[in-house]
Amino acid sequence: MNFPLILFVLLVVTGIIYLLDYLFWSKSRAEGDSEPWWIEYPKSFFPIILIVFSLRSFVIEPFKIPSGSMIPTLLVGDFILVNKYTYGIRLPVINKKIMDVNEPQRGDVLVFRYPEDPSIDYIKRVIGIPGDTITYHNKQLIINGEVVRMEYEGDYKYVESGLGYIYADQFTEYLSDKNHSILINQDVKGMQYANVRQFEFRENCKYRRSGFTCEVPSGSYFTLGDNRDSSSDSRYWGFVPEENIVGKAFMIWWNFSDLSRIGLSID
Repeated sequence: MNFPLILFVLLVVTGIIYLLDYLFWSKSRAEGDSEPWWIEYPKSFFPIILIVFSLRSFVIEPFKIPSGSMIPTLLVGDFILVNKYTYGIRLPVINKKIMDVNEPQRGDVLVFRYPEDPSIDYIKRVIGIPGDTITYHNKQLIINGEVVRMEYEGDYKYVESGLGYIYADQFTEYLSDKNHSILINQDVKGMQYANVRQFEFRENCKYRRSGFTCEVPSGSYFTLGDNRDSSSDSRYWGFVPEENIVGKAFMIWWNFSDLSRIGLSID
């Protein structure tokens, strides 16, 4: 369901009725006559729809986390808020940027339209920006020839739907001037080569038995999930085009299963 498009259509329809009533229909009604329902309801809903549409399009949009690909940063069932203007002002529905503000940086938690199906929103961490060379070798991340430092935090256990408990090692990963937690499952191969698809700029990536190296093209970004061995990300379906960017995730505003997560910032 394309909710932004539905909201836009409702805004246009109610706005037209509101305007026509103001300009014409209200002047032809006898004094004291009540508005017909098909005028009253749209006029009542128009300001509400306008506010919601403006907030979702240009300021903040809520999302729900459906999978465990960003554990431990984000858990299944987290409801998050996404800053829509930090990477520039975009026209709603068509998502075309009309004003630059900032560019995504390494370490940002990015919400974007899935390149293989733009009707689906994905959330991953930005690992590579345009011009970067990203290498993933035996589960070690290397950016522009420099090994990304990791520090072991301890064991991590979580439940994956239909599989029971999953045991992994938790690390702190230091990316540029930021740090965040990631999970590494030592029982799973670092790359599932059968899942690598053909994608735009596929020639920028070289896959080997121990991992891969990708050069990030201009206007694109390379992303990974924090749950490294349980994430469908740029390793498999390629780069995120700039025009697919939705915004930057910055806060958890609700989780029905764990109220203590309410208000946590997303790093």
